Amino acid sequence: MAKTVTVNKKPIGKQAKKAVNQKQQPQWALGMPFKKINYILMVAGIIILFIGYYLLSGGGTDDPAGFSEAIFDTRRLYVAPIVLVIGFLVELFAIMYRPKAKAEEETTSTDNQ
Repeated sequence: MAKTVTVNKKPIGKQAKKAVNQKQQPQWALGMPFKKINYILMVAGIIILFIGYYLLSGGGTDDPAGFSEAIFDTRRLYVAPIVLVIGFLVELFAIMYRPKAKAEEETTSTDNQ
């Protein structure tokens, strides 16, 4: 017959610190992945993108044989691309932002006790 050996399951030293840190990490909440602030930021980013694309538009002529210097305007070459980059950064932030919820903090504090 094989002998069974029991091992002390309490972590010692560095292992104890790792175990405590793992318990303190917040758990992902079930439900909706985005909160109200995320959607507000997404709408703000979309509005900024519309403004950037509006600034980018125009500068053409009605005469196909003619050439318009308006396509090389500062608004279309510099301002509009900067506004578009800001809009895309706002969208990225809106997707990645995760606000701390009061309920999440309460559950982690009750789990640690």
